[in-house]
Amino acid sequence: MLDNETKRRIDTARDILVGKVPDPKSQVEQITIALIYKFMDDMDAEAEELGGKRKFFSGEFAVFSWKKLLSPSLGGHEVLNLYAEAIDKMNVNENIPQLFRDIFKNAYLPYRDPETLKSFLKIIDDFNYDHSEKLGDAFEYLLSVLGSQGDAGQFRTPRNIIDLMVYLVDPK
Repeated sequence: MLDNETKRRIDTARDILVGKVPDPKSQVEQITIALIYKFMDDMDAEAEELGGKRKFFSGEFAVFSWKKLLSPSLGGHEVLNLYAEAIDKMNVNENIPQLFRDIFKNAYLPYRDPETLKSFLKIIDDFNYDHSEKLGDAFEYLLSVLGSQGDAGQFRTPRNIIDLMVYLVDPK
């Protein structure tokens, strides 16, 4: 279950987008894209800390790393252009799982206000993931807050149920 601080962050991210992205489903999409983007960069950072290498933001995609995106040396329009280009190109990044590439497939930035984007990314930057389950919890909360969880037919299967099913099926 999600802690209150994370719920507050999601609510704040929604509040930032309301004036620029009025459609609730588009808000869900924008927040989801940003959370996954940050999640991938957090996983890269963790790999580096453990002595490994970046996987998601490497090669030609290294320029799109979260750290570079939030660099204080970039102006508002530079951040806006870099983020818009990143979410546009992420679907062809062969280093990320197909599920994430599919999410980014038709992704775009529906507004061009650098101050809104900077405020939004600052809130997303406060999210930290030590397990992918937290990303799912955040998405589930976001859907439930917008009242679209049941309407969209989106219900996450808890990790312990998934693990049991994998154990019982024993796929080879």
